[in-house]
Amino acid sequence: MTIKEIQDSIVEEFSMFDDWMDRYAMLIEMGKECPIIDPQYRNDNYLINGCQSRVWLHAELKDGKIYFTADSDAVITKGIINLLIKVFSGQTPADILAADMGFLDEIGLKEHLSPTRSNGLLSMVKQMMLYAEIMNNQG
Repeated sequence: MTIKEIQDSIVEEFSMFDDWMDRYAMLIEMGKECPIIDPQYRNDNYLINGCQSRVWLHAELKDGKIYFTADSDAVITKGIINLLIKVFSGQTPADILAADMGFLDEIGLKEHLSPTRSNGLLSMVKQMMLYAEIMNNQG
């Protein structure tokens, strides 16, 4: 699936719920499905700066595509990082760099997060883009 197709399916999933508490519950469930980072990457080198909670993110390039794993000490944050992993993992660095992140506004995520969580979301996206940039330049 393309990034856009994945984003569209996420928008569709979120639109099934009118109440934001239901959407938060969905994020919590997504956090439980997060591809867990190998313990060797759960250190300060992989910690995302700018997040209220501790979030570790690792990226690996395999066959020209980036695969992400992550972990967090907060359930909502873990759901948010997994949402981004669903969008970006298994995609090429160039496709990640070209991705339109408007779907985050479409699902209302930014407007329903606290300012510190919203900053954390932006930090997560920036870190994933940075990995894509580095790996794009390697290839």
